[in-house]
Amino acid sequence: MHKKYSHALAAAVVVALPGLSMATNGYFSHGYGTKSKGLAGGGIALPQDAMAAANNPAGMVWVGDRADLGVSLFSPHREYTADTGLYNVRGGNHESDNTLFLIPNFGWNTMLDEQSSMGVSVYANGGMNTEYDNSTVGINRGAYNDGTAGVDLKQLFVNFNYARKFNEKASYGASLILAAQAMEVKGVQRFDVVSKSGAGATDLSDNGHDLSYGAGIKLGIQGEVTDGLTLAGSVQTKTYMSKFDDYSDLFAEKGDFDIPATATIGLAWKPVRNHTLTFDVQHIWYSDVESIANPMAYLLAPCGADPEKCLGGDDGGGFGWDDTTVFKLGWQYEPNNLWTVRLGYSYAKMPINAADVTFNMLAPAVVEDHYTFGLTRKVGKDHEINFAAMYAPSKSKSGTNPFTGGAQNIEIEMYQAEVDVSWSWLF
Repeated sequence: MHKKYSHALAAAVVVALPGLSMATNGYFSHGYGTKSKGLAGGGIALPQDAMAAANNPAGMVWVGDRADLGVSLFSPHREYTADTGLYNVRGGNHESDNTLFLIPNFGWNTMLDEQSSMGVSVYANGGMNTEYDNSTVGINRGAYNDGTAGVDLKQLFVNFNYARKFNEKASYGASLILAAQAMEVKGVQRFDVVSKSGAGATDLSDNGHDLSYGAGIKLGIQGEVTDGLTLAGSVQTKTYMSKFDDYSDLFAEKGDFDIPATATIGLAWKPVRNHTLTFDVQHIWYSDVESIANPMAYLLAPCGADPEKCLGGDDGGGFGWDDTTVFKLGWQYEPNNLWTVRLGYSYAKMPINAADVTFNMLAPAVVEDHYTFGLTRKVGKDHEINFAAMYAPSKSKSGTNPFTGGAQNIEIEMYQAEVDVSWSWLF
């Protein structure tokens, strides 16, 4: 894509998603849609709104003609603590700025006939959104001694969905997912010594927001296997994205930053009237994306022997993230015809290893537990108002700075809170 058009599209994404941040399960959101978020992001077998396609496209044929418009207020608190001294990481305790973000979402679905539907769901991911301010004291200027440091990742997904019933108890669905992401990285120019391009690398840091775009496919199925028990599953391919040309000296494969594939299975069980239990298991393949999965260790001896192990190389070092599996448990209760109450809990082991904390100061995706609560109130015959809240308690990860031979200890830490509100129209 021509540079000027790339910059124009990047600006559009930045404007559409101001200050996006959603670092929960790695950098995937803990859920999509207010009702699902009340169940800790679960409910793949319990479609309830036009955001269902973000979890399982097969569910859209069961939600009817409707539209859902929502917004989340997300508050992540990130910090790191490092030993003081003449290191390339600024010592002391430092908190990231940017702790409040508004994140919109929208879904629309229409029944084509009694057996099929089509719709669109618009939602977001993110999470690498940190900013450690510059310091004017002594030689320690910024997190990496190169001024204000941080990463800002914004991802927008537009999911075009088709679903069809096998019969009155089962369905399948497919989605075409178009994605755009904008990335800005600041304050890491001093790592040019371990970049493939070497000292003075121009596409490493402080180049503003760059745009990447691409597409993927999501497939899903669900069915009631016995009275009160529904099973469902979905799989989303890796979303192959164009490269971040302005950061080709930083990310592996000359700026490649694809979006990992995921797979989810789940059940919804109604043991008694007005009560539903949900259980979902989701796996995220971070290991298939070199810029996310390759460890920092590549930047030491391997980089000196093989330039492709350096930053920007075809197998360059990165954040060192492992795959992660997310377990989501939810309970939904309908005390009457007007109200619905939801509770949820999810757990996912953090993808970060101790050896990689130095780079992950930029993206401290260390939280593991999420506790959620949700409500729905019907308003007349054709409207609903929905609410969800999430709290992820503080979690930390400690390691050493490999560029000091292990002499500097670093700890990264984060906790999160979120509230989500949406309005639903039933046609």
